[in-house]
Amino acid sequence: MLKFDHLALPVADWQASRDWYVATLGMSVEFEIPDRLTAAVRDQFDFTIFLVQAQTAPGGGGIALWFQVDDVDATHAALSRRGVAFNHAPAKMFWGYGAELSDPDGYRIRLWDETTMKAHA
Repeated sequence: MLKFDHLALPVADWQASRDWYVATLGMSVEFEIPDRLTAAVRDQFDFTIFLVQAQTAPGGGGIALWFQVDDVDATHAALSRRGVAFNHAPAKMFWGYGAELSDPDGYRIRLWDETTMKAHA
């Protein structure tokens, strides 16, 4: 069995990134290691992202993360009402149908759902 369950991302400010992933995407703090400038945030399925303060490439170094949601249009609308800025609203893209926003370091966060992905294939 092979299951991808952790990812380390270099970030400019580990606390600001932690706060963004919690407040914007609803992830929870799994643990923190302040002397290593690191926070671990996880989703409801126990996938963990280690946010490690380090030198980062401008614009997130071309890295994109895809998060599956129940309904991409409803999620986009709810986050937009909270003032979250998006790079683009849900639309058909080269990777499928979904919305995109960026975290504080410029990593692209792509939101999609199974229903609209199939409908717009």
